[in-house]
Amino acid sequence: MLMNTQSRIKLGKYGEDLACSYLISNGYTILKRNFRCRRYGEIDIVASKAGVLSFIEVKTRATQRYGKPAEAVTLAKQRKIYRCAEYYLQCEGLMSCIPVLSFDVVEIIIQGSSAGVQLNHFPHCF
Repeated sequence: MLMNTQSRIKLGKYGEDLACSYLISNGYTILKRNFRCRRYGEIDIVASKAGVLSFIEVKTRATQRYGKPAEAVTLAKQRKIYRCAEYYLQCEGLMSCIPVLSFDVVEIIIQGSSAGVQLNHFPHCF
């Protein structure tokens, strides 16, 4: 079943909301959501925990028909996230004292209802 654009946007926002709730319950502080860099795209979530600044890509899927959601974070996507993270550091004035960085993926698989939600967090994965 093909999803229209509006449905994909709603699914993505729902996944990002779930990811934020999960991260907060695990001691993270959410610093920014949907940080945009015109040239390279966006970072879904910027969060911090214990002195580590995490740039988090959230991938939400209603089916695993095309593989696991985290598999969609290709090398090209990783490069865009790195560049966007560098831009974030510049915007926040953190280039002179770069903190410990982590690049994470949160994958969410929704199977029918909220009872069928599977969330996997892969910290420091690229």
